[in-house]
Amino acid sequence: MNALGRHILVEFYDCSPELMNDVVHIENSMVAAAETAGATVINSTFHHFSPYGVSGVVVIQESHLAIHTWPEFGYAAVDLFTCGDSVDPWVSYTFLKEAFEAGHGSSMELRRGQLNLLKRTDFNLEALRDVSQKPNDVPGTITRDVWFTERDENIALSLKHSGNQLYKKDSDYQRVEVFETLAYGNMLTLDGMVMCTQKDEYVYHEMITHVPMFSHRKAKRALVIGGGDGGTVRELLRHEQLEEVTLVEIDELVIEACKLHLPETAVAFDNPRLNLLVEDGIKYINECEDGRYDLIIVDSADPVGPGEGLFTAEFYQQVHRCLTPDGVMITQSESPRFNSAVFVEIYDTYKQIFGESKVHCYLAAIPTYPTGTWSFSYSSKGDSSPLIYDKTAAAKFSKEQGLKYYNEDIHAAAFALPNFVKELLNKGSQEIIEQYSAEPTNE
Repeated sequence: MNALGRHILVEFYDCSPELMNDVVHIENSMVAAAETAGATVINSTFHHFSPYGVSGVVVIQESHLAIHTWPEFGYAAVDLFTCGDSVDPWVSYTFLKEAFEAGHGSSMELRRGQLNLLKRTDFNLEALRDVSQKPNDVPGTITRDVWFTERDENIALSLKHSGNQLYKKDSDYQRVEVFETLAYGNMLTLDGMVMCTQKDEYVYHEMITHVPMFSHRKAKRALVIGGGDGGTVRELLRHEQLEEVTLVEIDELVIEACKLHLPETAVAFDNPRLNLLVEDGIKYINECEDGRYDLIIVDSADPVGPGEGLFTAEFYQQVHRCLTPDGVMITQSESPRFNSAVFVEIYDTYKQIFGESKVHCYLAAIPTYPTGTWSFSYSSKGDSSPLIYDKTAAAKFSKEQGLKYYNEDIHAAAFALPNFVKELLNKGSQEIIEQYSAEPTNE
């Protein structure tokens, strides 16, 4: 060679959009492309961005391979840089073109470090050498750094995962995936949005269930719309007073994925008191008889995709009709800090249907949800109040059931709202919304 290294700038066109958005496939392909060319792989770092796009680099002993993808264009920009003459980067090029199902590719090769322009300098190698090898730098091993990123307009959550995707299927409604994260265990995502993880799901599920159950002690029949992960019905079925719990989940793949990879949440699907229905929750509510349920929990995803119809006044009016005279509706009501406009709008809707004095907001800390602060709504058709509850019974229940978040003090404390949340709920002007929202208001 007449140069220190070979650098190939590659553009792959007409690639499979699905593969261009698959961080696991891309990371595996890039590592394999390096190894096939004879390179020694040291480290791989890859990020998947929501809703689409992957960036990453494979560090090799002979330099690196890097990539960024645009799935919406079926396009990938790739750098293949190898030092010395022991590795042929064109082998990697051919491998990746096939792995990405590219229609065609273009490339330009640069010779880096032209030897006739360089002057060799003698120096003491011993002075530059590390004192000792780090314990985990075992020769022949690869350090993998693969990341999932849920990215919105102004904020993002990144979680490192093992690189081995546990579950990935497309239903008629959404893409259902499970990743093995290092910080939070197995994580369920729908269309690239985090739904729950093994290590923090208990916060959401305990707070959406036990607050109403200890405030409405006469509840016998409960309905859950959504919640195919099983965590909400798991918590409800801890209460022996409930004679029947009906779960209506539109997507059977959510149930399947959680049974396989989040068994702690899906543990109650065989309970004899559970009536599991795989169907459209909106259709079920519209056809439900008047006054059937004491408690209805709307355990929905964000107002996009199949969950969009669960955020309308028409739907909540139907829920109100299906409640007994003293029934209660509980919903996850988004983050007051993340998308303040949606937060304000849905509470205004609840108040119009249930009455202003009968709608209450309460909060919980959920690390993997946008901003970490999440809200729930308590709307009563009758005189039930969330702050009138049996504190002694709640304390006993929390201890006996081994709950991880809910207890008798958290029950009341969750309704102590920060001043900015009170402002949003009481005023809700566009100026107030813009002051607090982390996302654009599109106004």
